[in-house]
Amino acid sequence: MTQIIKTVKEWRELCDSENISSKELGFIPTMGALHKGHASLIKKCVSENRRTVVSIFVNPTQFNDPNDLKKYPKTFEQDFKMLEELKVDYLFFPNYEELYPDNFTYKVHENSLSKILCGAYRSGHFDGVLTVVMKLLNSIKPGRAYFGEKDYQQYKLIKGIVEAFFLQTEIIACPTVRDEDGLALSSRNLLLSPEERKLALNFPGLLKANKTCDEIKFELEKVGFKVDYIEEYDGRRLGAVYAGKVRLIDNVKL
Repeated sequence: MTQIIKTVKEWRELCDSENISSKELGFIPTMGALHKGHASLIKKCVSENRRTVVSIFVNPTQFNDPNDLKKYPKTFEQDFKMLEELKVDYLFFPNYEELYPDNFTYKVHENSLSKILCGAYRSGHFDGVLTVVMKLLNSIKPGRAYFGEKDYQQYKLIKGIVEAFFLQTEIIACPTVRDEDGLALSSRNLLLSPEERKLALNFPGLLKANKTCDEIKFELEKVGFKVDYIEEYDGRRLGAVYAGKVRLIDNVKL
């Protein structure tokens, strides 16, 4: 049965009482609304570690749009059922006051990669992401942490702070999981209307087309997307678009 832990103090006391070491811990941080992409991370983690911790925390500091935060899907009962079915040992389920006793006075800021791609369109987003991940890694102290490659820029930044601050956690990238129709799985997909979901299918197909970034952007706008960017970075083509009001990101290897 998955045990729910709500505070850092409770987690540390549990680790002391059960003699849980970092070497045996695998960790997946999430914002809930779990799907098959999360399940693939969890399965890998369970197979590679003696104990698995999943966190669910909708992190307000990474939302540059308050309406986006308000609409973010919350499916706790369904999420917890998945965790139990996948034999997750612990759910770390803190509230804002627990993770931000300083009310976000102190933050992690990166000066280069966080300014391009998604960072150019979401002011402060990666400050929030990097700060909450630093807090979670310092609280849980896992030997390994698992992140999906759909959020490739996020993965690279998190790997960067772990190396820069000498954190003793191995960051493991896992391949993007897609629906049968090719759309990258995302919690935000739950917000798509049937018409927007149909439109969204054009995104992964055009992203991997044998066209220039400008040509792909033109084609996406022609079929009805608002496009933030289509750019190439680190041997990948990355993009962010809006289907209606729902922001989708994806990337493909070149």
